[in-house]
Amino acid sequence: MLGNTPFYNRTIRKVVVAFGTIFNDIQLVRYTKDGLTAKEVTKVPLSYGAKEKYIARITSDPNLTKSISTILPRISFDLVGMEYDSNRKQMSTLQNFAANNSTRFNSQYAPIPYNFEFSLSIYVRNTEDGTQILEQILPFFTPDFTVTVDFISRMDQVYDMPIILNSVTPSTDYEGDFSTTRMIMWDLTFTAKSYIWPAVKTSKIIRQANTNIYMDDRKLDAQKVFVNYSTGTGVYTTGEDVEVVARGVKGEVIYFSNNSNGILVVGALNKNLEANDKVVGVYSNASYTITTIDKNPVKVLSIITTPDPITANANSAYGFDELFTEWPDTVWTN
Repeated sequence: MLGNTPFYNRTIRKVVVAFGTIFNDIQLVRYTKDGLTAKEVTKVPLSYGAKEKYIARITSDPNLTKSISTILPRISFDLVGMEYDSNRKQMSTLQNFAANNSTRFNSQYAPIPYNFEFSLSIYVRNTEDGTQILEQILPFFTPDFTVTVDFISRMDQVYDMPIILNSVTPSTDYEGDFSTTRMIMWDLTFTAKSYIWPAVKTSKIIRQANTNIYMDDRKLDAQKVFVNYSTGTGVYTTGEDVEVVARGVKGEVIYFSNNSNGILVVGALNKNLEANDKVVGVYSNASYTITTIDKNPVKVLSIITTPDPITANANSAYGFDELFTEWPDTVWTN
């Protein structure tokens, strides 16, 4: 979709599982007449599905003589909706990183915030059964309860997912007249504030960063030119002033190759040099005519940055080593 390789992080599934896990260990205790001695302890069954489905299954057998899967009490929950949450939106360019191995790392853009709406229904035969189950749920939601979920295991990060209790509503359903089987229901609604994650991408670990700084001839900082070495005279001295008398150009020698290459680098220019300009050294009196202008900017500083140690990965503690190389060692190599 959208030109991307298919991916599936199971985000929605994990949200549903995390929500359901909160309620999978609720127990109902039956007491003797004195109300103090536990007579029977039953784990309340938990199922995923719509409320209407379970009402139909339960009321189709009001005497509860069929499958044990329809015995009361029980709890069901369902994901009933999802809504984008703009209040928790992060910058789309933010990324998370995690080590994959010694040579590669995983990256993933910031997740998209969504609110997941859940409904949870409690089905009981007796009023006290319902209140006993409720009292095992309500004290933990004030009004939210936070669970920690490992949504993206490859990114080696876990996230807190607040679950907010929105409402609690009781209702009673009679099968037939008021003298027959009664089913008491409690309907709870929740909002889970979670995310949906984009694809995880794997890239090579960058072991070296190269930064080159140039003198741009359009800004009159420096120019690299080629002169007719065979017809010129003398040798320019590094740092001496030079000029093109005919056009009033002035500058300072940064580098002169002093061989058949005829490379001349001039900085501190007040005007751009041009082909056929005759460049004269004020101190050396050297004189050469420019044949061509190098259109590429002149490299004057090279910075090479490497991690220390070189074997460091995305999860390691490491520093940096930096190697600086300045002109005139590099100005003629570009």
